[in-house]
Amino acid sequence: MAKQKAEHAYDGSQIQVLEGLEPVRKRPGMYIGSTGYDGVHHLIKEIADNSVDEAIAGYATRVDITILQDGGIKITDDGRGIPVDKHPKTGLSTLETVLTVLHAGGKFGGGGYKVSSGLHGVGSSVVNALSTLMIAEVAQKGQLYRIEFERGGVKVPFKKVGPTDRHDGTTVTFYPDPTIFKETVEFDYKWVVSYLRHQAYLTKGIHTAVVDERTGERQAFYFEGGITSYVKQLNIGKEVVGDSIFYVERQVEDSVVEVAVQYNDTYIETVRPFANNVLTPDGGTHLIGFRAAMTRVINDYARKNSLLKEKEDNLGGDDIREGLTAVILVKLPDPQFEGQTKNKLGNPEVRRYVEQVMNEYFSYYLEENPDVAKKIVGKAILAARARKAARAARDNVLRKGALDGMGLPGKLWDCSSKSPADSEIYIVEGNSAAGSAKEGRDNRTQAILPLRGKVLNTERARLDKMFANREIVAMIQAFGVGIGDSFDVKGLRYSKIIIMTDADVDGSHIATLLLTFFFRYMKEIVEGGYVYLAKPPLFSINRGQKKHYVYDESTLEEELAQIIEERKARGVAINEDEDRIKQAGVTVSRFKGLGEMDASQLWETTMDPANRVLIKVDVEDAERADAIFTKLMGDDVSLRKTFIQTEAKNAKLEDLDI
Repeated sequence: MAKQKAEHAYDGSQIQVLEGLEPVRKRPGMYIGSTGYDGVHHLIKEIADNSVDEAIAGYATRVDITILQDGGIKITDDGRGIPVDKHPKTGLSTLETVLTVLHAGGKFGGGGYKVSSGLHGVGSSVVNALSTLMIAEVAQKGQLYRIEFERGGVKVPFKKVGPTDRHDGTTVTFYPDPTIFKETVEFDYKWVVSYLRHQAYLTKGIHTAVVDERTGERQAFYFEGGITSYVKQLNIGKEVVGDSIFYVERQVEDSVVEVAVQYNDTYIETVRPFANNVLTPDGGTHLIGFRAAMTRVINDYARKNSLLKEKEDNLGGDDIREGLTAVILVKLPDPQFEGQTKNKLGNPEVRRYVEQVMNEYFSYYLEENPDVAKKIVGKAILAARARKAARAARDNVLRKGALDGMGLPGKLWDCSSKSPADSEIYIVEGNSAAGSAKEGRDNRTQAILPLRGKVLNTERARLDKMFANREIVAMIQAFGVGIGDSFDVKGLRYSKIIIMTDADVDGSHIATLLLTFFFRYMKEIVEGGYVYLAKPPLFSINRGQKKHYVYDESTLEEELAQIIEERKARGVAINEDEDRIKQAGVTVSRFKGLGEMDASQLWETTMDPANRVLIKVDVEDAERADAIFTKLMGDDVSLRKTFIQTEAKNAKLEDLDI
């Protein structure tokens, strides 16, 4: 989007003041959601979104973020710059007003922005209040203006610095307050990269870049294709249906609807709905309108072209969306989000806008691309048949009562507690390990579900195939949440689902297969924090009668070095040419698998809540997780090979930020 000259004057009269700033430091969670990792990074978004709004409005072409060596962050744009004239209501400079008064901004109908991602306009002042230091600089018409704050109060008053050769725009530098953000004030480079990549996709023509002074890393983004480039990226590793991507951008009344669509050969729906560049993961009226239009248009095309028989039912929405990848972006002047987190769009008129655009233009697309249209319809018909087969298989396998705790699999050794909060289930690889786990467990709270061999790769399987797999069916029955259209996380019978496999390649493969199943078909149990990986020890160090367990190679080396130093300090002669284990004067045993441990060892090392090491599986970025599972478990061998070659040297069991 090229930078444009302002059509209207942009000055202090357009900045409306609604109320003061006092509550922010007392109750920061009310304004940014949390004071942990998410809250710290939300501060970046509040400032950077203002820069993106300048680009959306056509006044900026760049947004640059620098993570500073000293712990701060600097956000720069080449927009018009926050106004610096005296504000008519506060009597202060407008720059100071925006940064110190809650609900002061250009997003309340004063003419500053027709469309913006900031709903409440509280962002800049909240970031100021929650920072130990904020420096704001504005370049306008060859002059530089500057003001500094400390925890929301003015530290260095607003002043005109003088002439500058900087382009027009705003630069904001801030440092999160560690007395507010006690968990962390360290910025995550990967988070910034993801944020700027998405903004570049969603705003055609904008250049975004990030530099991390701590490491020297840097990345820049520019996507001429906008959301069509985004759809292309989401479909990497998947075989697409047709080479062309459906794309439409149309203005309807005072709003803009932009949609890109392409189908692939998977069984998963991947739709990203945005409103004013804000991801709305819970959907809303724009997603409802999109889905309704897609169902109507594809059924109409199938009927019109005799691809559906007269007696056949219409295709359902789930069938039509199988293998669908789409990005929906609506821009509107007064977005009504549900809550400060903006997870769902509520504007009722937007459903009509999106339906109207898709009904007309996706119909044109199908008519103009009959080969693609027939493949889309054919895929949906197959999905409908598979869904009927899956329903019949489910009814056959999951008999009445199976989902409320009865009809549990015979191989399950359940716990005696009926309270999910007190109960956990171990999914154990191999009969010998399962036998030890059963004997050594706390049978009041710990259930054991043994697996036989490697489970089905569900990345490339529909539900009907899964119901023919005993291991998958056993997990569905044991968990109590159902699957497909009967899935309900409220039925979960355990507070922890613990994957316990050998610490070798085969064990990692089995764990990956299980995680693929959970992510694709029971995502809510992963997102809810119910899934864990058990970390069994690799070694035991024996020093006389004392035994100590070690969980990875690097820790073993550290402990051997420490023992050697202790022996040296006691005057023991050490032969440096000897093996490290001999130097340490200990016996080290390596566990080849869980099956080698007896019941007491397995309890002591891997199952006892007082001693065990559990790794919580957390999906920080569902989009990245989707791509990783496609690479690891999909059909494209070259993608999997490249991923393994690139990531193997960095891989750690703890590193599950999928």
